Amino acid sequence: MTDKTKVVQVYKIVIKASAQAIWDAITKPEWTDRYAYGGRASYELKKGGKYHHAASAEMKSFGLPDHIIVGEVIESDPPRKLVQTWHPQFSAEMIAEPPSRLTYEIFESPSGVCTVVMTHDVTDAPLVAGMVPGNNNPVESGGGGWPWVLSDLKTLLETGKRM
Repeated sequence: MTDKTKVVQVYKIVIKASAQAIWDAITKPEWTDRYAYGGRASYELKKGGKYHHAASAEMKSFGLPDHIIVGEVIESDPPRKLVQTWHPQFSAEMIAEPPSRLTYEIFESPSGVCTVVMTHDVTDAPLVAGMVPGNNNPVESGGGGWPWVLSDLKTLLETGKRM
């Protein structure tokens, strides 16, 4: 028997916003609809709580299901840390993969600048591992991945507008 190789991707961005503002933008549906790919994310912010990300009208026009990503909250420590499972529902192949584990950590400095570290454990989820770095397609075609999501989050919080 051999040990399984763990596959973890880490993304980091610095944002001039409070930890609470970043937490709210990640966890509140009225914010999640305003950046990246749109759609409203809903969290039950407690251990075992449900997570789902609803498809936007544009996503639905391409035939995507009502909930494009589902998961479960593993740990919620507002406004510092959120750990959850993350399971795309885009296709039968992605549904067949096990849920991956996504961690947001928010580190606030005294100057009001925060570092957001996103760690995505994609072990045993090769389709997700190939999708989330944003290497597959141009951003305009939905291929920006986590770099696009975090960059647009930063832009929204710092300027009030999307990229």
